[in-house]
Amino acid sequence: METNQFIPAIESLIFAAPQAIQKEDIKYCLENSQGLSIHMEEIESALEIIQLRYQSPDFGIELKEIGEGFQFLSKPDYFPLIADYIKINNRKKLTRAAMESLAIIAYKQPISKSEVEQIRGVNSDHSIQKLLEKELVEIKGRSEGPGKPILLGTSNRFMEYFGLKSLKDLPKLKDFAMPDQEIGEAPAIEETIELHSVFHKETSEDE
Repeated sequence: METNQFIPAIESLIFAAPQAIQKEDIKYCLENSQGLSIHMEEIESALEIIQLRYQSPDFGIELKEIGEGFQFLSKPDYFPLIADYIKINNRKKLTRAAMESLAIIAYKQPISKSEVEQIRGVNSDHSIQKLLEKELVEIKGRSEGPGKPILLGTSNRFMEYFGLKSLKDLPKLKDFAMPDQEIGEAPAIEETIELHSVFHKETSEDE
């Protein structure tokens, strides 16, 4: 088989790989799926052809060698565009529960997960995990209280997303009460923790 004939297969492998894929893995997959014996020189030649093809200004992506593997990446000229998309996409994925937890953390930081749950009145494991994954909140240390629970606070990314220079720029809200409520009982905190009004940003919610 000529080198050009398995270039589409190599492109599809690189595109589907969650991280940079090594030449050895490309060779193995091609030989295993096509029943071929391919020399490493042919793989390297095909990768060079693909790299040259995507250097054209007709493409917004390029093939880059990262470490010992290869990966399709957006060209630097489009980084600002992609950054805007990521920012918008992250906001859209914030559920109401995540917005509530984020607002509580923002105004009461540093605060433990159990304190967030006491204010919300429900388990907040999932929403806090999502906020950590999106790097909107971060671990600030541990409390000196019983069990030394982890303390959470907002991150630099939080400040960037909501256009804040410092936490002093947060709108002034009345202090949150720490109601004695049973788990699952809805606390009356909506008026103080609506993120889309608190931060003057439109934020969509997942249904």
